[in-house]
Amino acid sequence: MFTTRPELAGTFGMVASTHWLASAAGMATLEAGGNAFDAAVAAGLTLQVVEPHLNGPGGEVPILFARSPRAATGAGVPVVLSGQGTAPAGATIEAYSQLGLDLVPGTGLLAATVPGAIGAWLTLLRDHGTLPLDAVLRFAIEYAEHGHPLVPRVAATVASVSEHFRTHWPTSAATWLAPDGAPPAAGRLFRNPVLASTYRRLLDAARGPSREAQIDAALAAWYTGFVAQAIDEFSRSLVMDDSGRAHRGFLTGQDLASWRPTYEPPVTLDWRGWTLAKAGPWSQGPALLQALAMLDGHPAAGAGAGYGSGTADADLVHASVEAVKLAMADREAWYGDTAQAPVDDLLSTGYTEQRRALISDRASTELRPGSPGGRPPRLPAFVTETSAGTRPAPGSIAGVGEPTVDTRGTTRGDTCHVDVVDRWGNIVSATPSGGWLQSSPVIPSLGFPLGTRAQMFWLEPDLPNSLLPGKRPRTTLTPSLALRGGVPTLAFGTPGGDQQEQWQLCFWLAHVLGGLDLQAAIDAPAWHTTSFPSSFYPRDMTPGEVVVESRVGDDVIAELRRRGHTVTVSDPWSLGRLSAVSVDPETGVLRAGANPRGMQGYAVGR
Repeated sequence: MFTTRPELAGTFGMVASTHWLASAAGMATLEAGGNAFDAAVAAGLTLQVVEPHLNGPGGEVPILFARSPRAATGAGVPVVLSGQGTAPAGATIEAYSQLGLDLVPGTGLLAATVPGAIGAWLTLLRDHGTLPLDAVLRFAIEYAEHGHPLVPRVAATVASVSEHFRTHWPTSAATWLAPDGAPPAAGRLFRNPVLASTYRRLLDAARGPSREAQIDAALAAWYTGFVAQAIDEFSRSLVMDDSGRAHRGFLTGQDLASWRPTYEPPVTLDWRGWTLAKAGPWSQGPALLQALAMLDGHPAAGAGAGYGSGTADADLVHASVEAVKLAMADREAWYGDTAQAPVDDLLSTGYTEQRRALISDRASTELRPGSPGGRPPRLPAFVTETSAGTRPAPGSIAGVGEPTVDTRGTTRGDTCHVDVVDRWGNIVSATPSGGWLQSSPVIPSLGFPLGTRAQMFWLEPDLPNSLLPGKRPRTTLTPSLALRGGVPTLAFGTPGGDQQEQWQLCFWLAHVLGGLDLQAAIDAPAWHTTSFPSSFYPRDMTPGEVVVESRVGDDVIAELRRRGHTVTVSDPWSLGRLSAVSVDPETGVLRAGANPRGMQGYAVGR
């Protein structure tokens, strides 16, 4: 069947990401003798420079990885490294209430959590890489200092918020706009010398008797040194956000000093000879596992499932959409950074059977959380009591806080992704995001903005995802790692906010159920539903809506409508930005594929 590009195959190493420059940086690191962890860090740091509308140093990154099956320690065991920063000590529900806010704004300083991306990348490098910091940071420095050709979506993003920059965020205007106020042109070299200087100062701080000590010194410079000090000072500024008012932030240098990334075991599901690993319920990762568990016993998910033509049939699209609705309803009721999240019950056989039985031949328009272990579900009052007509609207065009796509597939923000596998079988999947240029003003002495991930918290007490100081917001960021026969085999993921699990489900079904290779599974037509509350301000939902790429075909679209779905037909190549890498444990053959949508993603390897 036709694919937009070949599935790559080789034996040395594979890197796939959402930008070709990041993929090339990762591959160059492998060629220089580095392992998959070195390469992932090089690619991730490069993404901060070349996709600044999708991630930055002020953002966060969850990383799923496994060491080579031949490693001396930790061989073949999937591990989560959480680079998701926590809420500041001063960020309480009462503090927001005193500001007259019912939701955390999606832009500005009030939504900042501790920037976790640098901490996670450097921790991964220190503990599992082999190269010094300068060897992996040099690509980001080069592109920030000497320039990189600006991709069209960065230019378009800056243009969309340029008036706001000029009016309210002068530090962003100084970074992104010409002296006459014009936004940068696509394809032209863009430089961020202040960001390059920040990276160079990290290298200057990286002194010590060993590679590990040098990386620790750089981490200290970030979390207790010049970066933390600059963030502390800038957070005291009054900044316009999408509440329509200017506010100071809660984040302090002490918040940075008291935070560290954490290693955690993943949540896993066995599925037809595979074991799929995801981050815990502080992410939305278990929702993919729940949806797959529901589909495992459903007749629509039989062998092949209509993928002979390269796309799913209407039965599978319908069943997967209904399973996602149920999983996402549980996400709203049960997921959060809390030890009380009932993950085992949510994935238990008995509970899964109860949920599967709710999938009928007709589309549901209800939000139906379940009762795992007999516990009664509780949804946020904002979801159950606030009508669409009274939901808050941004008070001014104060940046763009939502990293997702609209129903036409138009990017409003978004995220990045990178996957790496090396010749030893080390494998990494990471989804960096946050710190978007369009969501918060640039810190003038550092060259990057803070993140806005705290917008995912609820300002209602006693919910799993209620705001508390020191707590992680329930993020949408969700890399994936899969094992066969207990051996790490496949890493994949995508940007897309609430759609990440859904587009990964499309990929998984096409690859595992339909038998399509990595590239064909990425190219296959995608779909998602918006029939649950968005994780982003102002928390919209469209009950019963399914968004499909037109390539699913007229027959599938007509059948979905007959079953009661409100179908929005998107452009043929508009949904998802997946990438994936794999290793065959028996032959050692490495494979990779990357997404053609958006004209940025590439896989490289040999």
